[in-house]
Amino acid sequence: MAIGKNKRLAKGKKGQKKKVGDPFAKKEWYSVMAPSMFTVRDCGKTVVTKTIGTKIATEGLKGRICEANLGDLNKDEDQSFRKMKFEIQDTQGRQCLTDFYGMDMTRDKLCSLVRKWQSLIEAHVDVKTADGYTLRMFAIGFTKRQPNSNKSNCYANGAQIRRIRRKMLEIMTAQVPKLTPRALVKRFLTEAIGKEIEKQTKGVYPLKDCFIRKVKMIKKPKFDLLKLMELHGTSEGDSGAAVDRNIIPESAAAVNPLSQETA
Repeated sequence: MAIGKNKRLAKGKKGQKKKVGDPFAKKEWYSVMAPSMFTVRDCGKTVVTKTIGTKIATEGLKGRICEANLGDLNKDEDQSFRKMKFEIQDTQGRQCLTDFYGMDMTRDKLCSLVRKWQSLIEAHVDVKTADGYTLRMFAIGFTKRQPNSNKSNCYANGAQIRRIRRKMLEIMTAQVPKLTPRALVKRFLTEAIGKEIEKQTKGVYPLKDCFIRKVKMIKKPKFDLLKLMELHGTSEGDSGAAVDRNIIPESAAAVNPLSQETA
């Protein structure tokens, strides 16, 4: 037998597997809070690794993009074709405070709008809000068949499509710079911009199903904690009643027993 052949017999098997623990034992769950403009604030949960050494758990949460259905947020099934995106900006305890990041439309709703014998018109533009946010908005609309028409289709010609697209861009660039993101989201939810497009393009060619199909966040200003608190309604606490300085409180009006003895 050669010398030194079985040196590892006492040390055990080479390459023995380590015990695998539960990966979720090192995780923490946080609630994702939507802004106060929605009916349901708690829109989901997110998981993050616990704080270990210099790696802080809350830092790993900031910047995450969460998606929620508008029908669940407002408890309205008619708005279920909207998908809202939120970005986690800060944390309070086990709650993640989010800000509006974007909006989209579900694929089944979009497919139900696209049909034969009509023209599809789209337009997109980059706009800057009053607070310094830069958004890219995508509008969509479809030509409508007039009731007295004998044609089986309702196609618009190239000149009409260009005029309608130009009108879409004018409406989006005129309304958005005057609004803050909070007011702009309310306009998205009520479909006010889509109705305005239908109203102003009626003279060119009647449209139907005009929507702001998608909104993307291109650029945002520097993080401001006070604006985030206003967005979540946490800064609007009970300020209390005004104090009248001329009225003496009951505690001060009460007679001091020590002064009675001295008298």
